[in-house]
Amino acid sequence: MSERIQPAVNASKLGYVGFKTPDVDRLVDYYTKTLDFVVVERDTTSAYLTTTFDHHCVVIERAHDKQARSFVGLQVREDLDDAARRIKAQGYEVERRSDIAPSTPDVLIVQEPLTGTPIHLYDGQSSSGVEGYTPLRPTKLGHVAAYTPELAPLQSFYQDLLGFRWSDTVADFFVFMRCNADHHAANFMASRKYQGMHHIAYEMRDLNHLQTMLDHLATVKTRIEWGPGRHGPGHNIFTYHRDPDGNNIELFTQLDTMTDEANGYFEPRPWHTDFPQYPKTWEADLAAINSWGPIDFNQIDH
Repeated sequence: MSERIQPAVNASKLGYVGFKTPDVDRLVDYYTKTLDFVVVERDTTSAYLTTTFDHHCVVIERAHDKQARSFVGLQVREDLDDAARRIKAQGYEVERRSDIAPSTPDVLIVQEPLTGTPIHLYDGQSSSGVEGYTPLRPTKLGHVAAYTPELAPLQSFYQDLLGFRWSDTVADFFVFMRCNADHHAANFMASRKYQGMHHIAYEMRDLNHLQTMLDHLATVKTRIEWGPGRHGPGHNIFTYHRDPDGNNIELFTQLDTMTDEANGYFEPRPWHTDFPQYPKTWEADLAAINSWGPIDFNQIDH
Protein backbone atom coordinates (compact mmCIF):
# COMPACT_ATOMS: atom_id res chain seq x y z
CA MET A 1 0.00 0.00 0.00
CA SER A 2 1.50 3.36 -1.02
CA GLU A 3 2.17 6.01 1.62
CA ARG A 4 -0.52 8.66 1.83
CA ILE A 5 0.23 12.37 1.53
CA GLN A 6 -0.28 14.13 4.85
CA PRO A 7 -3.50 16.12 4.30
CA ALA A 8 -3.96 19.70 5.47
CA VAL A 9 -7.01 18.69 7.51
CA ASN A 10 -8.85 15.51 8.34
CA ALA A 11 -12.58 15.61 7.71
CA SER A 12 -14.44 13.32 10.09
CA LYS A 13 -18.06 13.82 9.09
CA LEU A 14 -20.33 15.01 6.30
CA GLY A 15 -22.25 17.61 8.25
CA TYR A 16 -24.69 19.40 5.97
CA VAL A 17 -25.68 20.24 2.41
CA GLY A 18 -27.30 23.38 1.06
CA PHE A 19 -30.19 23.69 -1.40
CA LYS A 20 -31.39 26.80 -3.19
CA THR A 21 -35.00 26.90 -4.34
CA PRO A 22 -37.62 29.42 -5.48
CA ASP A 23 -40.13 27.75 -3.13
CA VAL A 24 -38.74 27.26 0.38
CA ASP A 25 -42.14 26.29 1.79
CA ARG A 26 -42.58 23.44 -0.69
CA LEU A 27 -39.15 21.95 0.01
CA VAL A 28 -39.59 22.34 3.77
CA ASP A 29 -42.95 20.55 3.52
CA TYR A 30 -41.25 17.69 1.68
CA TYR A 31 -38.52 17.31 4.28
CA THR A 32 -40.86 17.55 7.25
CA LYS A 33 -43.97 15.74 5.97
CA THR A 34 -42.37 13.17 3.65
CA LEU A 35 -39.01 12.45 5.29
CA ASP A 36 -39.96 13.52 8.84
CA PHE A 37 -37.04 15.93 9.34
CA VAL A 38 -37.29 18.56 12.08
CA VAL A 39 -37.10 22.30 11.43
CA VAL A 40 -34.68 23.71 14.00
CA GLU A 41 -34.62 27.33 12.85
CA ARG A 42 -36.37 29.25 10.11
CA ASP A 43 -36.84 32.78 8.82
CA THR A 44 -38.43 34.27 5.71
CA THR A 45 -35.63 33.18 3.36
CA SER A 46 -34.04 30.06 4.84
CA ALA A 47 -34.63 26.94 6.94
CA TYR A 48 -32.34 24.63 8.91
CA LEU A 49 -33.44 21.01 9.27
CA THR A 50 -32.05 17.99 11.08
CA THR A 51 -32.56 14.30 11.72
CA THR A 52 -30.55 14.09 14.93
CA PHE A 53 -28.64 16.00 17.63
CA ASP A 54 -26.64 18.21 15.22
CA HIS A 55 -28.25 21.59 14.63
CA HIS A 56 -28.79 20.88 10.93
CA CYS A 57 -27.86 18.59 8.07
CA VAL A 58 -29.95 20.33 5.38
CA VAL A 59 -30.11 24.06 4.70
CA ILE A 60 -32.79 25.40 2.36
CA GLU A 61 -32.38 28.93 1.01
CA ARG A 62 -34.62 31.04 -1.21
CA ALA A 63 -33.17 31.85 -4.62
CA HIS A 64 -34.44 32.63 -8.10
CA ASP A 65 -33.10 29.35 -9.53
CA LYS A 66 -32.90 25.84 -8.13
CA GLN A 67 -29.49 24.60 -7.08
CA ALA A 68 -28.81 21.38 -5.22
CA ARG A 69 -25.55 21.00 -3.32
CA SER A 70 -25.03 24.77 -3.30
CA PHE A 71 -22.53 24.23 -0.48
CA VAL A 72 -21.28 21.32 1.63
CA GLY A 73 -20.30 21.34 5.31
CA LEU A 74 -17.59 19.02 6.65
CA GLN A 75 -16.64 18.65 10.29
CA VAL A 76 -12.87 18.50 10.76
CA ARG A 77 -10.70 17.28 13.63
CA GLU A 78 -8.21 20.16 13.55
CA ASP A 79 -8.18 23.51 15.26
CA LEU A 80 -9.40 26.00 12.66
CA ASP A 81 -6.43 28.35 13.09
CA ASP A 82 -4.08 25.49 12.30
CA ALA A 83 -6.35 24.23 9.53
CA ALA A 84 -6.39 27.64 7.81
CA ARG A 85 -2.60 27.87 7.93
CA ARG A 86 -2.11 24.37 6.49
CA ILE A 87 -4.69 24.86 3.72
CA LYS A 88 -2.97 28.08 2.64
CA ALA A 89 0.39 26.27 2.73
CA GLN A 90 -0.96 23.84 0.13
CA GLY A 91 -1.78 26.73 -2.19
CA TYR A 92 -5.53 27.05 -1.63
CA GLU A 93 -7.35 30.27 -0.87
CA VAL A 94 -9.37 30.06 2.33
CA GLU A 95 -11.96 32.44 3.73
CA ARG A 96 -12.95 32.60 7.39
CA ARG A 97 -16.56 33.50 8.19
CA SER A 98 -18.61 33.92 11.35
CA ASP A 99 -22.01 34.44 9.68
CA ILE A 100 -22.56 31.13 7.85
CA ALA A 101 -25.11 29.56 10.19
CA PRO A 102 -26.45 30.05 13.72
CA SER A 103 -24.88 26.78 14.85
CA THR A 104 -21.40 27.20 13.33
CA PRO A 105 -20.01 30.62 14.26
CA ASP A 106 -16.52 29.82 12.98
CA VAL A 107 -16.18 28.37 9.47
CA LEU A 108 -13.41 28.07 6.89
CA ILE A 109 -14.49 28.11 3.24
CA VAL A 110 -12.50 26.63 0.36
CA GLN A 111 -13.64 26.27 -3.21
CA GLU A 112 -13.96 22.78 -4.68
CA PRO A 113 -11.87 22.60 -7.87
CA LEU A 114 -13.68 22.43 -11.23
CA THR A 115 -17.18 22.73 -9.72
CA GLY A 116 -16.56 25.86 -7.61
CA THR A 117 -18.81 24.52 -4.85
CA PRO A 118 -18.06 26.18 -1.49
CA ILE A 119 -16.86 23.66 1.10
CA HIS A 120 -17.45 24.72 4.70
CA LEU A 121 -15.03 23.36 7.28
CA TYR A 122 -16.02 23.59 10.93
CA ASP A 123 -15.06 21.94 14.22
CA GLY A 124 -18.55 21.34 15.62
CA GLN A 125 -22.21 22.31 15.59
CA SER A 126 -24.45 23.40 18.43
CA SER A 127 -27.23 21.04 19.47
CA SER A 128 -30.56 20.78 17.69
CA GLY A 129 -32.39 19.84 20.86
CA VAL A 130 -33.89 16.85 19.04
CA GLU A 131 -33.84 13.67 21.08
CA GLY A 132 -34.41 10.12 19.86
CA TYR A 133 -35.88 8.95 16.58
CA THR A 134 -39.35 8.46 15.19
CA PRO A 135 -40.49 5.39 13.18
CA LEU A 136 -39.94 7.31 9.92
CA ARG A 137 -37.06 9.75 10.24
CA PRO A 138 -33.72 8.80 8.61
CA THR A 139 -30.85 8.36 11.02
CA LYS A 140 -28.49 10.78 9.27
CA LEU A 141 -27.24 12.44 6.13
CA GLY A 142 -25.18 9.67 4.55
CA HIS A 143 -23.47 10.96 1.42
CA VAL A 144 -23.76 13.31 -1.51
CA ALA A 145 -22.77 12.60 -5.11
CA ALA A 146 -21.99 15.18 -7.78
CA TYR A 147 -20.84 15.52 -11.37
CA THR A 148 -17.41 16.84 -12.26
CA PRO A 149 -15.69 17.35 -15.63
CA GLU A 150 -12.69 15.31 -14.40
CA LEU A 151 -12.19 12.91 -11.50
CA ALA A 152 -8.48 13.33 -10.76
CA PRO A 153 -8.43 16.97 -9.54
CA LEU A 154 -11.46 16.46 -7.31
CA GLN A 155 -10.20 13.15 -5.93
CA SER A 156 -6.85 14.79 -5.13
CA PHE A 157 -8.60 17.72 -3.43
CA TYR A 158 -10.60 15.44 -1.14
CA GLN A 159 -7.80 13.01 -0.39
CA ASP A 160 -4.73 15.25 -0.23
CA LEU A 161 -6.32 18.37 1.26
CA LEU A 162 -9.27 17.08 3.30
CA GLY A 163 -8.04 13.65 4.40
CA PHE A 164 -10.62 11.48 2.63
CA ARG A 165 -9.66 7.90 1.71
CA TRP A 166 -10.38 6.11 -1.56
CA SER A 167 -13.02 3.39 -1.23
CA ASP A 168 -13.89 2.24 -4.77
CA THR A 169 -14.06 3.30 -8.41
CA VAL A 170 -16.45 2.15 -11.14
CA ALA A 171 -14.53 1.92 -14.44
CA ASP A 172 -12.94 5.33 -14.99
CA PHE A 173 -15.91 7.56 -14.27
CA PHE A 174 -17.30 7.09 -10.74
CA VAL A 175 -15.22 7.39 -7.54
CA PHE A 176 -16.26 6.78 -3.92
CA MET A 177 -14.43 8.29 -0.92
CA ARG A 178 -14.82 8.04 2.84
CA CYS A 179 -13.92 10.31 5.75
CA ASN A 180 -14.86 7.89 8.54
CA ALA A 181 -15.88 4.23 8.78
CA ASP A 182 -18.72 4.59 6.25
CA HIS A 183 -17.82 3.41 2.74
CA HIS A 184 -18.46 6.82 1.24
CA ALA A 185 -19.48 10.31 2.27
CA ALA A 186 -18.63 11.79 -1.13
CA ASN A 187 -18.74 10.34 -4.62
CA PHE A 188 -18.21 11.94 -8.00
CA MET A 189 -19.14 11.02 -11.57
CA ALA A 190 -17.06 12.33 -14.45
CA SER A 191 -19.29 14.05 -17.00
CA ARG A 192 -18.99 16.59 -19.79
CA LYS A 193 -22.76 16.44 -20.23
CA TYR A 194 -24.08 17.13 -16.71
CA GLN A 195 -23.14 19.31 -13.76
CA GLY A 196 -24.33 19.83 -10.20
CA MET A 197 -25.60 17.21 -7.79
CA HIS A 198 -26.15 13.62 -8.88
CA HIS A 199 -27.96 12.55 -5.68
CA ILE A 200 -28.09 12.99 -1.94
CA ALA A 201 -28.54 10.01 0.38
CA TYR A 202 -30.07 9.52 3.80
CA GLU A 203 -29.44 6.46 5.94
CA MET A 204 -32.19 4.21 7.28
CA ARG A 205 -31.51 1.98 10.29
CA ASP A 206 -32.33 -1.35 8.67
CA LEU A 207 -34.62 -3.01 6.14
CA ASN A 208 -37.68 -2.67 8.36
CA HIS A 209 -37.05 1.04 8.74
CA LEU A 210 -36.60 1.43 4.99
CA GLN A 211 -39.81 -0.51 4.30
CA THR A 212 -41.73 1.67 6.74
CA MET A 213 -40.53 4.77 4.95
CA LEU A 214 -41.35 3.34 1.51
CA ASP A 215 -44.89 2.57 2.62
CA HIS A 216 -45.13 6.13 3.90
CA LEU A 217 -43.88 7.47 0.55
CA ALA A 218 -46.73 5.60 -1.12
CA THR A 219 -49.29 7.26 1.16
CA VAL A 220 -48.01 10.72 0.22
CA LYS A 221 -47.90 9.77 -3.48
CA THR A 222 -44.12 9.89 -3.83
CA ARG A 223 -43.10 7.18 -6.26
CA ILE A 224 -39.85 5.25 -6.27
CA GLU A 225 -37.95 5.67 -9.55
CA TRP A 226 -35.37 2.92 -8.96
CA GLY A 227 -35.02 0.12 -6.42
CA PRO A 228 -35.00 -1.55 -4.09
CA GLY A 229 -31.64 -2.92 -5.24
CA ARG A 230 -28.11 -3.47 -3.98
CA HIS A 231 -25.17 -1.49 -5.29
CA GLY A 232 -21.75 -3.10 -5.76
CA PRO A 233 -19.45 -0.40 -4.33
CA GLY A 234 -20.61 0.03 -0.75
CA HIS A 235 -23.12 -2.82 -1.09
CA ASN A 236 -25.91 -0.60 0.23
CA ILE A 237 -29.53 -1.49 -0.39
CA PHE A 238 -30.99 1.54 -2.17
CA THR A 239 -34.10 3.25 -3.40
CA TYR A 240 -34.29 6.51 -5.36
CA HIS A 241 -37.08 9.06 -5.69
CA ARG A 242 -37.38 12.77 -6.53
CA ASP A 243 -38.07 15.67 -4.21
CA PRO A 244 -40.42 18.48 -5.38
CA ASP A 245 -37.51 20.32 -7.02
CA GLY A 246 -36.55 17.21 -9.00
CA ASN A 247 -33.48 16.41 -6.89
CA ASN A 248 -32.50 12.74 -6.78
CA ILE A 249 -32.94 11.35 -3.25
CA GLU A 250 -31.51 8.02 -2.16
CA LEU A 251 -32.69 6.17 0.94
CA PHE A 252 -30.28 3.38 1.87
CA THR A 253 -29.24 0.85 4.48
CA GLN A 254 -26.48 -1.75 5.02
CA LEU A 255 -23.65 0.42 3.69
CA ASP A 256 -20.20 -1.17 4.02
CA THR A 257 -17.98 0.05 6.84
CA MET A 258 -14.23 -0.05 7.40
CA THR A 259 -13.84 -0.13 11.16
CA ASP A 260 -10.08 -0.74 11.09
CA GLU A 261 -8.10 1.36 8.62
CA ALA A 262 -4.94 -0.58 9.50
CA ASN A 263 -6.50 -3.76 8.06
CA GLY A 264 -7.63 -1.89 4.97
CA TYR A 265 -10.70 -3.98 4.19
CA PHE A 266 -14.41 -3.53 4.77
CA GLU A 267 -16.20 -5.49 7.45
CA PRO A 268 -17.13 -8.87 5.90
CA ARG A 269 -20.75 -9.34 4.86
CA PRO A 270 -22.44 -12.43 3.34
CA TRP A 271 -23.23 -10.59 0.11
CA HIS A 272 -19.60 -9.67 -0.64
CA THR A 273 -17.97 -11.44 -3.59
CA ASP A 274 -14.39 -10.79 -2.41
CA PHE A 275 -13.13 -11.99 0.96
CA PRO A 276 -11.83 -9.76 2.34
CA GLN A 277 -13.40 -6.86 0.45
CA TYR A 278 -10.66 -4.30 -0.29
CA PRO A 279 -11.15 -1.01 -2.17
CA LYS A 280 -10.98 -1.77 -5.88
CA THR A 281 -11.89 -0.68 -9.39
CA TRP A 282 -15.15 -2.29 -10.51
CA GLU A 283 -16.16 -3.01 -14.06
CA ALA A 284 -19.18 -1.01 -15.20
CA ASP A 285 -21.50 -4.01 -15.25
CA LEU A 286 -24.64 -5.30 -13.57
CA ALA A 287 -22.82 -6.43 -10.42
CA ALA A 288 -21.46 -2.94 -9.83
CA ILE A 289 -24.65 -1.02 -10.53
CA ASN A 290 -27.29 -3.32 -9.06
CA SER A 291 -26.48 -6.91 -8.11
CA TRP A 292 -30.20 -7.63 -7.71
CA GLY A 293 -31.22 -6.85 -11.25
CA PRO A 294 -32.52 -3.91 -13.27
CA ILE A 295 -30.39 -0.87 -14.07
CA ASP A 296 -31.82 2.61 -14.37
CA PHE A 297 -29.52 3.95 -17.10
CA ASN A 298 -30.51 7.51 -16.26
CA GLN A 299 -28.65 7.08 -12.96
CA ILE A 300 -25.35 6.22 -14.65
CA ASP A 301 -25.61 8.41 -17.74
CA HIS A 302 -22.54 10.63 -17.88
